Formats: sequence, structure tokens, C-alpha cells
Amino acid sequence: MRLVTHGDSAPSSVNRYLLPHEQQVIMVRRHPAILLRPIAEVFGGLIVAGLLSKFFGGGQTGGTALVVVWWLWLLLLIRFVWKVAEWSVDYFVVTSKRMLLTTGLITRKVAMMPLGKVTDMSFQRSLLGRMLGYGEFILESAGQDQALSTVEYIPYPETLYLEVCQMLFPSKDESDD
Repeated sequence: MRLVTHGDSAPSSVNRYLLPHEQQVIMVRRHPAILLRPIAEVFGGLIVAGLLSKFFGGGQTGGTALVVVWWLWLLLLIRFVWKVAEWSVDYFVVTSKRMLLTTGLITRKVAMMPLGKVTDMSFQRSLLGRMLGYGEFILESAGQDQALSTVEYIPYPETLYLEVCQMLFPSKDESDD
């Protein structure tokens, strides 16, 4: 199963990092579970702000405190919107030559590891990851520190793991093609 066919094109935020001779094989956005904590913070902040609004119901002191509480909640909401925007431009890409992880909205970070340098690859899944369908890839190279060593919140990790392993360690039949 190919997760991205050769005819599909990467978004421009990723395409600019692909070399002309590379073929894009896999391109996925990180799992939306990466947003669970910001979502919990926004809803938790909303509940706290609502309870404090009821508690500080009126009066001059209460009015000032309410304004501060709601401004703090608004900051949480803005932070959540920022996290969603960051998630929307973060991609894990596997090409015919290397693996890339592009992150960041303002400061763009591109971590990469050539496929030929990968000596071992594994994935792990927490209980929450098994329930929601995400995992973490752990990449190792021959005794070197690489820019890309772990990739968290990978969707459908079993499928991706098998697909990447097939690229890293092709069968003798495929390597003769």
C-alpha cells in the first residue's frame, strides 16, 4: 500500500525541500492527537473562567478579576489556534532517498536522515496511542547523532513502519529491478 502515490504532489511548504531526483513515497501529517493537550487546556480554562465568573459575580473588584480571568482564557485560546496552525504545516515525508520531518510555522525546521544511514528503526505505542491510532518512530544510525532520531504522533504506525522498512531493506527481487 502506498500512502502517497507518485502522482500526488506535496504542499509547497514541503515541496521546496525535495530534491529534483527524489520521488516522494510517503507524506503524512502528524496525528491530530498532538493537539489533545492544547484542547484540554482551552476547555479546562473555559471551565475555570466560567466558575470564577459565577464566584466573582459582581462588584468592582470582581469585575476587574473577571476581565483578567477572561483575558487569560483568551490567551489560551490564541495559543490553541497557534498549535492548530503549526500542526497544519507539519509533515513527515519519506522519499526515495531520505526521511524528512518539517515543523514550525514561523521558524521552519527540517530534520532529515538519509535512508542509507538508517541502521535500525522501531516504533512504539502508548496505551493512548493504541486507542487513538498513533505511535512514535525511533530511528538509529551507525553511532552518529542525526537531526532526525524520533518522530512522534505518527498516524497508522504499523502501516508506515512496514512501508518504510520495505524501502530500507528491500527484498532481493525488488533490488534487481
